[in-house]
Amino acid sequence: MIVVNAVIETTQADIEAMRSALADMETASRAEEGCHDYTFSVELNDPTRLRITERWETLEALQAHFQTPHMAVFQTALAANPPLNLDVKFLDANEIASPFG
Repeated sequence: MIVVNAVIETTQADIEAMRSALADMETASRAEEGCHDYTFSVELNDPTRLRITERWETLEALQAHFQTPHMAVFQTALAANPPLNLDVKFLDANEIASPFG
């Protein structure tokens, strides 16, 4: 499983300006082959921090995702509302049993 965890530091106005593009990106990405989760969220205690959480079956599925038309639309929206900071981590992860039993 490939996990992507990203934090975009931006402004509330920029998040609102990208809202439609973000919603469309979530919907289209979740429909892609190999996508197990694709979620944008705004931190409750810091509404200027937008998080992206993704889970992909394989690296190839993630790489194909980067070539989609909806990724191009998202990149255009992000370029029009440039983040103050962007931190993206790509992780190769294995699911484990819940420690809560």
